[in-house]
Parts: sequence; C-alpha cells; structure tokens
Amino acid sequence: MASQQGENTASRAIMPPIIYGTAWKKEQTADLVEQAVRSGFRGIDTACQPKHYNEKLVGVALDRVRERGIEREALFLQTKFTPLAGHDPHNIPYDKNASLEQQIAQSFAVSLDNLQTQYIDALLLHSPFGPYSALMNGWRAMEAIQQSGGARQLGICNCYDLTLLKALYADAVVKPTIVQNRFYRETGFDAALRRWCDEKGIVYQGFWILTANPHILANTMIQTMARKYGKTEPQLLFRYLNQLNVVPLTGTCSVEHMEQDLNIFDFTLTDEELELVRYLLT
Repeated sequence: MASQQGENTASRAIMPPIIYGTAWKKEQTADLVEQAVRSGFRGIDTACQPKHYNEKLVGVALDRVRERGIEREALFLQTKFTPLAGHDPHNIPYDKNASLEQQIAQSFAVSLDNLQTQYIDALLLHSPFGPYSALMNGWRAMEAIQQSGGARQLGICNCYDLTLLKALYADAVVKPTIVQNRFYRETGFDAALRRWCDEKGIVYQGFWILTANPHILANTMIQTMARKYGKTEPQLLFRYLNQLNVVPLTGTCSVEHMEQDLNIFDFTLTDEELELVRYLLT
C-alpha cells in the first residue's frame, strides 16, 4: 500500500482482508456490528450518510466491544464524506450552505463524534463529483484532515472512470490508497481499473459481490469447487477475490454467514482454478 506524507505508519491499523459493511442496518446497526466484531471482524465500513447508514449506532457498538476488551486500536475503521446530492435533503449532517471544504470538515467532525474516536483509519469520498476543479478542492480538504492526523488514509468510492481516477492520483498530494466499487458485470468487474490499482499499490474493495452476481454463485463449476474444499459458493467467491488482492465487503445479518465469511483463509485455489473463475468474470 502506498505510503502517505506525514503519516505515522507504525500507528496504522492494518486493513483486514474482509470488511463488515454497515449500510441499511438502521436500528439493528449496533447489535449487528457488535456481533460482527465478536465473530472476528476487525474492519468496519460506515459513512456519515444518515440516508443509508446509522453511524452513531456503529459508535455504540464500538463502545460495547471496548467493554469486552476489544480496543479501538485493534479495529480498522473507515467512514465516508457524502456529497450533498447523496443525502436525504431533510437529514444532512452538515451545513448545506457552507463551502465544500467546510462541509467536509463538518462531516468528519460528526463522524468522529458518532464513532467516539479521535482518528479514522480511512476516510473515503463517497462518490466523485464535478466539475473536476471542485473534486480536487474537496480532495484538498480531505488531504488536510489526513495531514493533521485525523485520517490515516484517503480513498474514493463509486469511481468507475479510470481516466478520472488516474487524474486524481496524478494531482493528489496525498494519493488515494483505496478504491471501493460495486463489483458487478455491468462494469466488466472493473478489470482494467483493478489492474491499474494493483500497479499503484491501491487496495480495491468490492461491495455488492453476492447480491449482484447470483449467476456466478449458481454456476455448476463454482458449486463443484466449493464442494471440493468443503465451502459454500460465497466463501469460494470471496476467497477467489482475496487471492486477486480484492478486499470484499460483506453486510450479512446472519451470525452463521458472518462466521462463514471469516472462514475463507484455510484453503487456496490453484492457478488453474483461478483462471476458471476468472473466465466467469469476463
């Protein structure tokens, strides 16, 4: 992973190979996040976007697990700044009339308060926006947060335009180290974008992996491989992605599935099997 200007790398929590996503959990958020951490998840993804996330209840869960001896430093915690267009107009966590730079600072302050923490391991821009000059102004505001020690790393979500990502990377002082995208057929599974991220040491996080790809999970070849290793089809797909340096996000509400999602590291797909699965993603 790319190093960051002014960052104390010794204090950075290592990004786990699988992350628990907290979107759409509503009033169940605290209980589910607590259960995920107790099951073994050490990476938590959230956002300062009340429309889809209850970030404050993520903080409640973190307080609960802290009482059980799991300290903040043991967790990789990432949140997002959501631009104005991504919010419910009746529930915006910052001043909609403030400058973009002020909105980002206000949103980040709300996240710190919600999550009861003094720092974030990764601060992500929830989606790119235009014009490009505005995007870079927003990125500069995020860089200021990172350089002050508020966030260890910066990244971007829902960025499917490789040309835009390359421009952002070239112009950024603090380079993005994370790209978090929906992993599905309509974008060709971001094949070219993922290759470029690998070249630059950027971690690609994938979400909507199971929901968007029932055709892969139902494939006879996948089912046969899963039986060979004594795993479920979702476990096989997650392991495949891990071997390709993709960090999956999973938002399951099932304790059984949480445990299964974490139990994917005791087998390794062969090169031939990796190629067979890759063929399904073309």
